[in-house]
Amino acid sequence: MARVLFALALLFAVPATTLAQDASQIARVQAGQSCPGCNLFQAELAYLDLPGIDVSGARLRQANLGLSTMNHARFDNTDLSIANLFGARFTGASFRNADLTRANLVGAYFGSADLTGANLSGATLSGAELDTARGLTQRQLNAACGDSSTRLPAGLTVPHCD
Repeated sequence: MARVLFALALLFAVPATTLAQDASQIARVQAGQSCPGCNLFQAELAYLDLPGIDVSGARLRQANLGLSTMNHARFDNTDLSIANLFGARFTGASFRNADLTRANLVGAYFGSADLTGANLSGATLSGAELDTARGLTQRQLNAACGDSSTRLPAGLTVPHCD
């Protein structure tokens, strides 16, 4: 019985360590280096200017990108769930199939950004500028919320946040 419990403990311990953030990978991104597929869980990237950075497929869950500038960055297939993107600039960035579940996009600028297939479930878009974003659908917006200052492409609306 003790061997079985030990084996189970090892089995469950491995996933926990693989999900922990990687400080060296976070430091690389903070220095402006691309890091596709990296584990950037809870990374502090606020106020940084990271043009063209590629973090496609990375784990940026609960990361802080507030007031950063990441023009032409690549966030394709990236986990940005519960991330803070407050006031950040993403001109021409790609968020194809990114997970932005419950993310804070308040006041963020997405000029010509590609949001094709992005999951916006529970995301807050109040004051966000999405009027020139590409790939945005009504279905995506129906799962998010915003306010009267949220700028959207013509013909699209977003439910008001409670």
